[in-house]
Amino acid sequence: MNESSVRYAEQGAIATLTLNRPAQYNALNMELLENLEQNLDEIAKREDIRVVILAAEGKAFCPGHDLKEMRGDRTQTYGDALFGKCSEVMLKIHKLPQPVIAQVQGVATAAGCQLVGTCDLAVAAEHAKFATSGINMGLFCSTPAVALSRNVGSKKSMEMLLTGEFLTAQEARTEGLVNRVVPADDLEEATFALAQTIAAKAPASVRIGKEMFYKQLNMGIEDAYAYASERIVCNMMEDDVEEGLNAFVEKRKPEWGKKKVKN
Repeated sequence: MNESSVRYAEQGAIATLTLNRPAQYNALNMELLENLEQNLDEIAKREDIRVVILAAEGKAFCPGHDLKEMRGDRTQTYGDALFGKCSEVMLKIHKLPQPVIAQVQGVATAAGCQLVGTCDLAVAAEHAKFATSGINMGLFCSTPAVALSRNVGSKKSMEMLLTGEFLTAQEARTEGLVNRVVPADDLEEATFALAQTIAAKAPASVRIGKEMFYKQLNMGIEDAYAYASERIVCNMMEDDVEEGLNAFVEKRKPEWGKKKVKN
């Protein structure tokens, strides 16, 4: 694992990726994006890792792209490379078999807000703030709009994109951008507790469920039900479902990964 601008740690079945450019408020430069991508690629291969937490070092979660780097090279070649890489990373989070929880301890703007929206879940400190503020510098947040509009309603998304105004953590929760808001001192513990709750579920069911959830969102309702029916039958054939049913009837905790004994 490359830890120069992204720090990696794991505790049991939970991996934590920490954005580690605190002096730059964790702005997304090419190095950070590449390191994040490498870590995600490694985690995707790990069946023992069941949940990922995406955290950040320092006062800010992420202000978006590194404006100093962008200002130094405003060529189309650089723009294609930077925003192409950023989109690749967002898609890797989206397609990662494991659920990803954003642990937001500070400001998340532009591509930082996009990062929060791309994660499957988000827990925020009470003082955290969110915005798509590129418009204030003459740059409409087109790529952040993709994630934002899939979390927040279209009218509110457009308001954020066109004004650059901030949402408080509580407003972000109300609008659907984050799941939970907690005191800053409780953020790490609350995020880890949520990760533990998910990590305790049947791993195959979580993987199947994440993939199914996002695929059906883009389908018409008839196709969505047909696809969901096919996926739930596949899920039903998993050994973990039999173990889960037996554990429920026997009033005990399930032992996920327990194989059926064949006669």
